[in-house]
Amino acid sequence: LPRTTLVKVALNGHSTTSTGMDPSGKLQDELHGSKVELGKKVTLLRGISIIIGTIIGAGIFISPKGILRSSGSVGMSLIVWIACGVLSLLGALSYAELGTSITKSGGHYTYIMEAFGPKMAFIRLWSDLIAIRPAAMAVISLAFGQYILEPLFMPCGIPPMAVKLATATGITSVMYLNSMSVTWTARIQNILTLSKLLAIAIIIVPGMYQLFKGETQNFEDAFDLSKVQLSGIPLAFYSGMYAYAGWFYLNFVTEEVEHPERTMPLAICISMAIVTSCYVLANVSYYTVMTAEELLSSEAVAVTFAEKLLGNFSRVVPLFVAMSCFGSMNGSLFALSRMFFVASREGHLPEVFSMIHIRRHTPLAAVLILYPMTILLLFVGDIYSLLNFMSFLRWLFIGVVVLGLIYLRFKKPDLPRPFKVPLFIPVIFCLTCFFMVFLSLYSDPVNTGIGFAICLTGLPAYYIFIYFSHRPKWLQKSLDSFYRSLQIVLEVVPADQ
Repeated sequence: LPRTTLVKVALNGHSTTSTGMDPSGKLQDELHGSKVELGKKVTLLRGISIIIGTIIGAGIFISPKGILRSSGSVGMSLIVWIACGVLSLLGALSYAELGTSITKSGGHYTYIMEAFGPKMAFIRLWSDLIAIRPAAMAVISLAFGQYILEPLFMPCGIPPMAVKLATATGITSVMYLNSMSVTWTARIQNILTLSKLLAIAIIIVPGMYQLFKGETQNFEDAFDLSKVQLSGIPLAFYSGMYAYAGWFYLNFVTEEVEHPERTMPLAICISMAIVTSCYVLANVSYYTVMTAEELLSSEAVAVTFAEKLLGNFSRVVPLFVAMSCFGSMNGSLFALSRMFFVASREGHLPEVFSMIHIRRHTPLAAVLILYPMTILLLFVGDIYSLLNFMSFLRWLFIGVVVLGLIYLRFKKPDLPRPFKVPLFIPVIFCLTCFFMVFLSLYSDPVNTGIGFAICLTGLPAYYIFIYFSHRPKWLQKSLDSFYRSLQIVLEVVPADQ
């Protein structure tokens, strides 16, 4: 994708009719005397909301059974949940060091750029843009569409097209919210995070009450090793680490965090402690009320739990699940738009994607970049196959990022590090990530190979769109005209540096 030199809006009040830009002078009037930038609006509470709200999606309510199936016993599954929480905390602490020493937004992309250069960073960006993020957004949005309609259709099935239309409405709502206001996006995220914590509390409190009453029969022989297979333990950890994924999203908005050297480590540690506690206690509650066999056979574990313990209240559970999915959609889009914003600033996307709306001060173009691809995948794509192809790339690139942290310790020993973790923490987490990549290769070599091939298409794309930037004059002129028109339509201008 080319970096184009867009005509910047003149601030001296002269007409730009000769270039086709803003003949009415509207943008000049809007901008006169004002500063257009992304403000530091992410406080500690909002940072915690972003992390928790993005990590906790639909999985803990619908199907927390992958770990139980692979681990072979109730006791082992709880150990895996705790261990995955601890391992995720190690990764999150590593990212906290990176976020406080490299104070740029962009997350994975920025850290790979700093450690290994633009080519590797572009490959990561390319994979995100063409496949990973649109597929992931479509999947969590489909869960939202399914569960927001379920109370209306109970006990009948929901027509697939109705689910897709509700999903498209949810995606559009999230895009609109993120386009309109950073403040309101953060406030809504706070509300959604509180709602999903309330939903988990509705599971944990009655479950714990039953446990303290003496309902412990489902925990007898909890550590029976007769069904435990060593080959299943790595798969259990893979499922567990996937359930905790999302702790890195605050690093995508570093430039908007108040006092990042203090806020980021605190937000990460508090969030991981809350999420790990919620996951473990929710599973203990499930096991208190349901046998392992009932849990494995359930289509939606939280609904089954509520039917057994809470009666008609179970009808409300799908709404909580839908709100939880909406929170994940909102938090991830808020963070990801900043990655595209930074990539444009670095010259890896057209300049219009690093521009800010003149009144709302949101990165409007960067927010909307995923919308067409996500909607296209929703209606015509094979989302789940694509997600299978690309899932291992998440751990590959996170492993590369943490490897970059270790590399920077030796390459740039004098880099200011307000928050610094012991070296064994990134080493252990880096090895964990590469182990999961190896596990993907071993368990599903075909899909992993296809995903790797899709990722490698970023290499020729880099040379075509970035490295060899000379283009025919007619093509360059057409691209410049298109991006100028887009800038006018979206009412965005370059951010003040």
